[in-house]
Amino acid sequence: MINNTIARRYAKALVQLGSEGGLIDRFREELALFEGVFDANAELRHAFANPAFTAEQKKEIMQGLVAKAGCSELVGNFLLLLVDKNRVAFLGQIVQTYAKLADEYSGVIRPVISTAFALNDAQVASIQTALEKRTGKKVVPQVTVDSRLLGGIVTQIGDTAFDSSVKTQLKRIQDILQKG
Repeated sequence: MINNTIARRYAKALVQLGSEGGLIDRFREELALFEGVFDANAELRHAFANPAFTAEQKKEIMQGLVAKAGCSELVGNFLLLLVDKNRVAFLGQIVQTYAKLADEYSGVIRPVISTAFALNDAQVASIQTALEKRTGKKVVPQVTVDSRLLGGIVTQIGDTAFDSSVKTQLKRIQDILQKG
């Protein structure tokens, strides 16, 4: 719980900074890049967790990473602040929380659309348009193929699921027939 509070505090501050300069999406990309670097490199994670490295050494490592990545000054300073406050271990949570808060601020939803078969671009666009009309938000769909479905689609938006799969429709018909 405390980790989520820490991540939310840092992510919220960065969203506010990004919104002032219209840099929310750029910050998202830069943070995702750093999250990928840390996820892919166990030695790097261990270096920041290792108390044998001084704060100054950790800062030099982060400055080198920031310079190599060529990220914005604000994100660079943010990452150095994480080093100063010994919060680099929370980077993954901060990036995830940032993405959620940035989407909320920008009015974007990212539904997961599960289908039995691959959809073409026109079908995805049609679903996207329908969801945008229904929610009033910009929709960035993530389409997956689920072999467990017989047909139809299941759309998951946060905690809400819209299930129009053939399996669910058959189940409803069965329930109606059993009830008489």
